[in-house]
Amino acid sequence: MTATTTDRPPPGVRVPKRRGVELSLLVGAVLLSVFGYMDVGLARNGAVPPDAARYGAGLGLLALVAHLAVRFRAPFADPLLLPIAVLLNGLGLVLIYRLDLETPRDQAATTQLVWSTLGVGLFIAVVVLLRDHRTLQRYAYLSMAAALALMIVPIFFPAVNGAKIWIRIGGLSFQPGEFAKILLAVFFAAYLAANRNALAYTGRRIWRLQLPTGRVLGPIVAIWLLSVGVLILERDLGTSLLFFGLFVIMLYVATGRTGWIAVGLLLAGLGAFAVGSLEPHVHSRVEDWLNPYASIEAGDGPGQLAQSLFAFAAGGMFGTGLGLGHSVLIGFAAKSDFILATAGEELGLAGLTALFLLYALLVARGYRAGLALRDPFGRLLAIGLASILALQVFVIAGGVTGLIPLTGMAMPFLAQGGSSVVTNWVIVALLIRVSDSARMPRPETVEAGTIAPLVPDAR
Repeated sequence: MTATTTDRPPPGVRVPKRRGVELSLLVGAVLLSVFGYMDVGLARNGAVPPDAARYGAGLGLLALVAHLAVRFRAPFADPLLLPIAVLLNGLGLVLIYRLDLETPRDQAATTQLVWSTLGVGLFIAVVVLLRDHRTLQRYAYLSMAAALALMIVPIFFPAVNGAKIWIRIGGLSFQPGEFAKILLAVFFAAYLAANRNALAYTGRRIWRLQLPTGRVLGPIVAIWLLSVGVLILERDLGTSLLFFGLFVIMLYVATGRTGWIAVGLLLAGLGAFAVGSLEPHVHSRVEDWLNPYASIEAGDGPGQLAQSLFAFAAGGMFGTGLGLGHSVLIGFAAKSDFILATAGEELGLAGLTALFLLYALLVARGYRAGLALRDPFGRLLAIGLASILALQVFVIAGGVTGLIPLTGMAMPFLAQGGSSVVTNWVIVALLIRVSDSARMPRPETVEAGTIAPLVPDAR
């Protein structure tokens, strides 16, 4: 538009940094986690756990160091991202500790705290060392190669619970696919940002869908097919579904064509039907989903999915109270795949709704940061990373509630899993960096009688 005096923003306009708001929310997040920890001890043993103060101090110290990194290196970042991550991580530690009380031979809370500390350390490293998210665009193909390598390596290791997704070396184990999802998001964002016009406006039209040329679409489809094929060989259908959803969402955002959503749903349906019919491990999960009470009717007692549904039903509206449920009956996956059942039973529908709202707010702030950016790579990267969290929550919550077949993934921040919690902290760090760029005030630029539009304040 034409530049006039009234068009220009008032001089000296100050964009609020909101770091004080972030610190206040962090205090609340730590206190809620500590109160939950104390509540479990009171319910189970009639006394506050002796190390409650140490737990609170440790979690508070991690939150404070992360806050200081954001305050000095990303001062304009969204003030809600870090507190939500700390609260979800803290509640996850409480739930895992609560389940540890039922399994004396399998103590996981201490290990999860160590992984959480490592995750916060990587969060700080990303915030401090990555000064501009656009730097990642230079390493698009390196990210793609590293992601494929990380997904291929587990094929040569023994299967765990029917899936070849783990690397075990001595007493250490981790899941490379968790790290691969971030690398693929970087590659998809860089490639689609560079070719978005060709993807949207070139090629052949079939019915209402504008198909790009094979030269443009071929490389990214080949990488996606290769990654999904490797995951199918590993029987990791949860991550396969995650990558497929990420690919379709980012393609839709890059081109703005809703036809890709329809094509994605069609291909997902065909692929799910084929794999569910032909692969025995997946077929058994589909059978459990179609009839979760079959084992009860056969006289073998409730299976994991049936026990999970019983836990949700027992929780009612406000739950049985922390430490007073029986979700440990689910078995070996109670702390990982089915930890949401513990939250549903002991916090009730009200607590479960609050958890989902926290995830929804985390995803929404990621989307908002991406939409406020001007550069296509940053926009696609933020939306891709936020979509990873959204898809994980949907797939996991849908599986344990019987909406869709089980996929064997970890609830972000909440479930036991070192690889998962570390990568989720890296995702939050990248969203912090993107949101800082989105909210950072830019000097007014006037060129050839025009004035640049104001960048929206993503508060």
